[in-house]
Amino acid sequence: MKYDEFINSLDLDTCPAQLEPCLQALWYDASGDWNSAHEIVQNMGDTMAARIHAYLHRKEGDEWNSKYWHRRAASVYPHQLSLEQEWESLVSELVD
Repeated sequence: MKYDEFINSLDLDTCPAQLEPCLQALWYDASGDWNSAHEIVQNMGDTMAARIHAYLHRKEGDEWNSKYWHRRAASVYPHQLSLEQEWESLVSELVD
């Protein structure tokens, strides 16, 4: 899936089934369903899921938990990025 296709999918009523779990989480987050996004990534063990988990807690306002998940992902807390920029960066890494 291309970036533009993913962005266009946000107009759909339901999350596209063919999206891999990390993209599903970002889709739900962009659609205003933080809880579904969090549910998807909280039990995954890979680095990208941990980074999305960190982003979600940053969005929630839980900076401590966000930094914890960034440490788990061996990534840097993106204090210089807006939440929108962080979301776009994560999506860009996951699409073609």
